[in-house]
Amino acid sequence: MHFHKLDLNLLVALDTLLEERSVSRAADRLNLSQSAMSSSLSRLREYFGDELLIAVGRRMEPTALALSLAPSVREILQRIRVTIQTRPTFDPATAQRRFRIMTSDYLIEVLLANVIRELAVTAPGIQLQVLPSNEMSYAQFLKGDIDLIIVPEYHTQSDHPRSLLFEDTFSCIVWSGNTIVKEPLTMQQWLAMSHVVVHFGRDQLTTLEQWFAEQSAAMAAERRVDIIASSFGVVPHLVVGTQRVATIHTRHARLYEKLLPLRVLAPPPGFPTLRETMQWHRHLDTDPAIQWLVTTLTRFGLKSAAG
Repeated sequence: MHFHKLDLNLLVALDTLLEERSVSRAADRLNLSQSAMSSSLSRLREYFGDELLIAVGRRMEPTALALSLAPSVREILQRIRVTIQTRPTFDPATAQRRFRIMTSDYLIEVLLANVIRELAVTAPGIQLQVLPSNEMSYAQFLKGDIDLIIVPEYHTQSDHPRSLLFEDTFSCIVWSGNTIVKEPLTMQQWLAMSHVVVHFGRDQLTTLEQWFAEQSAAMAAERRVDIIASSFGVVPHLVVGTQRVATIHTRHARLYEKLLPLRVLAPPPGFPTLRETMQWHRHLDTDPAIQWLVTTLTRFGLKSAAG
């Protein structure tokens, strides 16, 4: 199909080329031959009167015009995709749909596992692809390639719809054989202990670490961090058999209290409240399937809070 003498299929090629910045990689993604992708690039260059991608060493770098076109091209393709996929009604009992969700292993354990068990019966055609909570997945969400993210509220964007899933507090966990720790924990005692913490990536802090970043540098420096994990689920295992402490979400702490020899303690006063929030791309706001998913997760969030 042509629009103002532009073959609209070339927009897909342009979007992929600008993302991959490589003719061969773009060809692989679109299942085309390298010569066919090179031909598409030549046609795009002719239409826009610009090189669009210039070889710099072994890389191809976008021109100023290409950089200015990239967000608009992505926006157009997102709107087309949503328009094609969206149906006026959605029946989960008969629908065949895959939802891509970015979240942490904490959310999987305290909420999504229960959702998946129910959907196996009530919505057997629904697939959930759960992606890790990291910078790469977040970039995919911003491009419209992920249906839903579940993240702490401060990680959400103001220009996309969002809804609170649930609130949680923090609790401290120690090995049940740790006789040194007494209650109530004071901030001085807590800071002096050996800590297990979670870091996801260079720029993505947990709610607790974000809170520490906002406190005094002296207080943050005083805390002794000996173990840094990349997921919440391994933290309780790294506490058992040691004198260490970990401060994790209360729902997670109560779950692992039933599975491992752990004691759950109230943290020192002043710890923040976690607000886990669902967010979906603005182009999906009218999709009844997304609204069903949000409503379903909200129902489970309320149920887990009551439990």
